[in-house]
Amino acid sequence: MKASQWPVLALVLGGLVMVTLASVLPPPCDSQIYCTGELLKQVQSAKLFTDDKHFVDMDMQRSPDVILEQFSKLMTSAPGGQVPKEQIWQFVNKSFNPPGQEFEPWTPLDWHSNPKILSRISDGNLQSWAAKLHLLWKSLGRKIKEEVKTNPERHSQIYVPNPVVVPGGRFREFYYWDSYWVINGLLLSEMPNTAKGMIENFLDLVDRYGFVPNGGRVYYLRRSQPPFLTLMMESYIDDQKNKTFLQKNIHLLEKEYEFWVTNRSFEIEINRRNYTLNRYSVQVGEPRPESYTHDVELATPLAEGPRQTLFAELKGAAESGWDFSSRWFVGSSAGRATLTDTRTSTIVPVDLNAILCRVEQLLATFHGMLGNTERAEKFKNIVSQRKEAIHAILWDDSVGSWLDFDLKTRTRRNAFYPSNLSPLWADCMPDPSFVERVVQYLEKTNALSYKNGLPTSLEESGQQWDLPNAWPPLQHMVIEGLAKSSSQKGRDIALKLAQEWVRSNYAAYEKYNAMFEKYDVSGDGRPGGGGEYEVQEGFGWTNGVILQLLDLYGNQLTSGVQGKQCFTWITLVLSGLIWSALAH
Repeated sequence: MKASQWPVLALVLGGLVMVTLASVLPPPCDSQIYCTGELLKQVQSAKLFTDDKHFVDMDMQRSPDVILEQFSKLMTSAPGGQVPKEQIWQFVNKSFNPPGQEFEPWTPLDWHSNPKILSRISDGNLQSWAAKLHLLWKSLGRKIKEEVKTNPERHSQIYVPNPVVVPGGRFREFYYWDSYWVINGLLLSEMPNTAKGMIENFLDLVDRYGFVPNGGRVYYLRRSQPPFLTLMMESYIDDQKNKTFLQKNIHLLEKEYEFWVTNRSFEIEINRRNYTLNRYSVQVGEPRPESYTHDVELATPLAEGPRQTLFAELKGAAESGWDFSSRWFVGSSAGRATLTDTRTSTIVPVDLNAILCRVEQLLATFHGMLGNTERAEKFKNIVSQRKEAIHAILWDDSVGSWLDFDLKTRTRRNAFYPSNLSPLWADCMPDPSFVERVVQYLEKTNALSYKNGLPTSLEESGQQWDLPNAWPPLQHMVIEGLAKSSSQKGRDIALKLAQEWVRSNYAAYEKYNAMFEKYDVSGDGRPGGGGEYEVQEGFGWTNGVILQLLDLYGNQLTSGVQGKQCFTWITLVLSGLIWSALAH
């Protein structure tokens, strides 16, 4: 369908329009220290730390009222109200503690040294490596001190009652979509109590706030992340068969789903028919506190209105989890689009709608399990509507794949991202015949030519969610979708991708003795780069994805080291025979 044939959407798309949503928005962070205000502005502008997140993760030594009063006096005495950097440094040191003080020592009580998954891994090197990844859950585990619950105003950390497993590195708190792969890894490590505790934390957040925030900090309270809570429940129920836990909390799963329906959905009319789909859209301006100077410097050349629009769009990209990517760049009249051209809210993402399709399918299944026939039928109808909408808006028959949809140009965006295949992973297709088309699409792209994983895109923008980086969750979603498909070729590609990803991660671990959040597809066992911060070690979802792939293909995957050793041995033997022949 040509762009001219698309009807006008029921949205104003000349730029982000700040609108008052009919529903109740998530509670704003009103902290004049961690979220907004002059103190935050002056501290971050002084660039005391190489990472803006450092300051907003520091807890207070005194009450915020006292700190704000003292800083106000400091401003009054300063020329023009601009406090010199040295005085700001002294003030911060006297008023705040270093990051990480909110936690107390904790070791998961359900950790044990020999989970069954290890015995299912044939390759000795991979088995030994998996045991080390299993051990990492101890170092990534955190328990928040009661002090955070007693005096929440002194902390940016959001209190949750159960211990958590954090991603690692600068990410000292739980993150929403990361935790899906963490929980899957914990279940394979036979740590169901820790996994259940994390799910209970998220359910508690839904009960408190009406949604799950991006991460465990108050400055994340106006944005979420890809909605994986219902899928976390699926993983736990499949593993533990605990229907009582499901029965107790299904209303909270629905409550979180309603957040996305009410606050992130819209209608598109095509051929006199309305379809409802979802997008990422955070209707809040101002710089992100954890990336304050980055946002301010990026938006400085803009007028006030476009500046606030950009701040909101950057938050929308952060809500997607893809912060940042050319995926969200909308063409600039000045030439090649850049980060300044981020317009997340004008793009209908394939993966968000695939995830919500899977959520709706699970809610139908869960209600059926619990005997709630009427609710089950309701969600079955919703799933049917979602599939129709995804096919009508996102499926491109000429390409043979689903594509993100640009609301501004009213066209599909013909660029490769692993997320284009997410309806296959979500079982959100009109019928199985689409599988072969999608496999052919993947083969026609250049994505399979890289030997260390699927690249996040085929554009090298300098952003971390673009070429040459490859990210664990995207690898897993594509591999899982192909592995369970009806296509033999698709299943073969899944095994090939799993083998390449495992070997690449293993090679990096052997070289650096660490797991990373992302990897470089152009290197051999090299961590990724680009974006706002240095590549981080840990790493929660990376460990979880590797354990899942080893569980899926444990008797088929190899580290590649044995093959090299064998080659070296053969070379030495042949060399010896040659020298022996020459000697005679």
